[in-house]
Amino acid sequence: MFKNTILKQKQEKERFITFSYIERSKGQEAKKWLDSDLIKVIIGPRRSGKSIFSLMLLKDRPFAYFNFDNEAIQTGEDNFKYDELMQALHNVYGETKTILFDEIQNLPRWELFVNRLQREGYNLVLTGSNANLLSQELATALTGRHIPIEILPFDFKEFLAARQGADPQNILEQYLLSGGFPEVVVKGLDSKEYLAVLFDSLLFKDVVKRHKVRFAEQISNLGSSLINNVASQYSLRRLAKTLGFRSGVTLEKYLGYLIEAYIIFSVNRYSYKAGERLRSPKKAYVADNGFVGAKAVQHSPNTGKLFENLVFIELVKAGFVPNRELFYYLTRNNREIDFMLKKENTIIELIQVAHEAHNSDVEERETKALVEAAQELKVSQLTVITWDEKKELKKSGLTINFVPFRERFLSLPT
Repeated sequence: MFKNTILKQKQEKERFITFSYIERSKGQEAKKWLDSDLIKVIIGPRRSGKSIFSLMLLKDRPFAYFNFDNEAIQTGEDNFKYDELMQALHNVYGETKTILFDEIQNLPRWELFVNRLQREGYNLVLTGSNANLLSQELATALTGRHIPIEILPFDFKEFLAARQGADPQNILEQYLLSGGFPEVVVKGLDSKEYLAVLFDSLLFKDVVKRHKVRFAEQISNLGSSLINNVASQYSLRRLAKTLGFRSGVTLEKYLGYLIEAYIIFSVNRYSYKAGERLRSPKKAYVADNGFVGAKAVQHSPNTGKLFENLVFIELVKAGFVPNRELFYYLTRNNREIDFMLKKENTIIELIQVAHEAHNSDVEERETKALVEAAQELKVSQLTVITWDEKKELKKSGLTINFVPFRERFLSLPT
């Protein structure tokens, strides 16, 4: 049942590991855990490079490989032959104890299967295209015995490495509009066409099919609405009314599916009061800027909102976890701070994003909000991330640093 599929996938694996690839920022972190008995879980959206990352991680040692994202394997059946799979893998690869399972979430009761293999001494690397649910399933079945490593589309440093020799400032415009999905960047594909197809594939495979969604058009409309209002506040009640959802519960469930599939990020307002955090509108961001150009209705997306989304996703790629370390904030006078960063229980930085920071009205608005928030939260590190302007301002006894995007995320001089 499995042998022909394994042999075919082995050929693909051996071909892939001969290629050269852009080194990913998470590579060194992942290598630290490679010989640990913890299960290495590589999570992120489809086509973000998880499989290649995992193959490169293991290429210098013998390992078995199986990809569950394969129509030839009936993974949805309740009587899946787990032992037959393991026997076939050993027939092809020998007695190696290191195994890479790709797109593991397609396997029924995969967490029980993985748990058993881990107890038997296997060194496992898993990939999965599901954020929250994958982590929840692992946390339930494998408490304390796994390490998650998130692989998202290229960050700006990786993007620049793929476009070696290009000027950082000129290429930033491309990154802003086309995003960082590896195939778009490396192969020079038409980002709108490629990402429109990818978006629909994510929606079908990781949302509609996985969760057996009955009203596919409704969830598609929800995704499109959030993409068209990227980096903007939303409330479930208003969204439900606009999109014609009869139940706010259904809308909230569908939104969770979009977040799990790495299509949308949802960010809470920071407040010391739990009730205020729950009642306040949230802000929606998109996992890759290229999705906005590919799926947004408007002819020309708002550059300021695109730039804010770019900064958000770069902060996430730098390791800040939304709603744990990364929030937005509203002052008592309803002035919005784009991003508030925390480490453990300490607020470490307030950030405004200003594509047109040279505009005096924009500068006044952003700095006034920062000063007000800094006084309320007792924060001293205040930053305005700009397109290309670098300067330092003193205001009300506080220092506000204007830092160009490329300097913040590349540490390059202006």
